[in-house]
Amino acid sequence: MTVLITGGLGFIGSHTVVELIEQGEDCLIIDNLSKSSIDVLDKIESIVQKKIPFIKLDLLEMLSIRDVFIKNNISSVIHFAGYKSVGESVKDPLSYYQNNLISTLNLLEVMDEFDVKKLIFSSSATVYGDLHTPPLNEDLALNAPNPYGRTKLMLEQMLKDLSETDSGWKIALMRYFNPIGAHNSGKLGEMPYGIPNNLMPHILKAANGETTKLQVYGGDYDTADGSCIRDFIHVMDLAKGHVQALKFVEAHNGCEAFNLGTGIGYSVLDLIHTFEEVNNVIIPYEIVERREGDIVTSVADVTKANTLLNWSTQFGLKDMCYDAWIWYKATKRLSV
Repeated sequence: MTVLITGGLGFIGSHTVVELIEQGEDCLIIDNLSKSSIDVLDKIESIVQKKIPFIKLDLLEMLSIRDVFIKNNISSVIHFAGYKSVGESVKDPLSYYQNNLISTLNLLEVMDEFDVKKLIFSSSATVYGDLHTPPLNEDLALNAPNPYGRTKLMLEQMLKDLSETDSGWKIALMRYFNPIGAHNSGKLGEMPYGIPNNLMPHILKAANGETTKLQVYGGDYDTADGSCIRDFIHVMDLAKGHVQALKFVEAHNGCEAFNLGTGIGYSVLDLIHTFEEVNNVIIPYEIVERREGDIVTSVADVTKANTLLNWSTQFGLKDMCYDAWIWYKATKRLSV
């Protein structure tokens, strides 16, 4: 039996494939390569020392999805594929609604047709919006503040409706906080296309001298050092969370949401200074005006994942910073 991984060559998807293979699972990766590189497949195979089946496929093409299910014995799906830039979604919301919603609808329809009803869905902590005081638990009211987040929220509701209509579905909704870090082999990490959306790629570029200064948005928030606070989680801890979620849905019907974070908040400046300390580098930065839409503090309550998934994080902020820099140096072939 095979686990189908959509978007399996992306940052989180590729690390999860490694963890699944190392846990003895058979995987099939599909990816349209619009935001990822085929080179990632070689890196995954180098780590696990095994060939991984891959199909270039766009989930907007339903007949292509059906062909995958016809030709392969798919037992479950981990669905990472989708657009994920908040800023891009604000500028071009229709592309986000079309890509994220329609592609998932196509996938679900084919899964239903072939009676494959075990699904791990890649969601986001952005579905909580800014209504609540952290730590955020899974029972809070949801209110996504941008088109990207609203696609995740709509899909979560769709999956809940589906599971209530058909009790055969087994679904886990994984709400990520702020994944950073890299695989400790130095072969896999986060290499975004174009201008990065996340903080760590900007830190890496600044540390390597590719940018003059790292911009920190806002230094006057009501926090200890004036910068925003986030729950940073190592990408390999996130990957292990998906493996545990897969075990969970094997044994439980219905639809459950899980936060994946550490439960610890660090400020943007904490992250910068920790990176400098761990890697003995200087990060030139400047405080600039606040960015519209940024939430002051976002930290997970991970009690549910700890309890029901038997999962907890193993890596701290120093590990995240160290592994990210090791990967970046190897990727850029730096001499530092």
